[in-house]
Amino acid sequence: MKETIQHDKYVELNYKVLDEKTGQVLSTVEFPIGYVHGADQVLATQVTAQLEGRTEGEVIEIPIDGNLIYGARDEGLVFTDNIENVPEEYREIGMKILMESEKGEPKEFIVTRMDDKTLTIDGNNPLCGRDLIFKLEILKVREATPEEIEAGTKVVNGPDIDHDPDRIVPI
Repeated sequence: MKETIQHDKYVELNYKVLDEKTGQVLSTVEFPIGYVHGADQVLATQVTAQLEGRTEGEVIEIPIDGNLIYGARDEGLVFTDNIENVPEEYREIGMKILMESEKGEPKEFIVTRMDDKTLTIDGNNPLCGRDLIFKLEILKVREATPEEIEAGTKVVNGPDIDHDPDRIVPI
């Protein structure tokens, strides 16, 4: 019988975030993520709640209002300036620019529009203000070790490789 996701279980999964209206993939994880359910907040609470009771091998889709996770869109974080005032290295759509607030706090902006005369940057998370679908593939569910529960994730004490002790050769 397959283990079910519940408190203190180690879970590995892949996921994609899709735009609910267009089906376009907006974000995807390159490698599986692992966490201890209930011990680590690696995923949004709305997503974690939907994983409870699921099993290895399941693929689920969770509709989410992007505003609940990423906040409401703030037009005060969108700035357009004359392109001549912007250094050339930032003149590319999708370029990320790290700036500081008056309080010295870092804030990431993304170049969203550009023409011959102007350049626009946006400090909003690209997923806010959208209706999203989190599509998750559950790869593994197992008992977490006490060390993993404390850390909230997998604990590796050395390289995670299978080896044959008869084939180990000293360097």
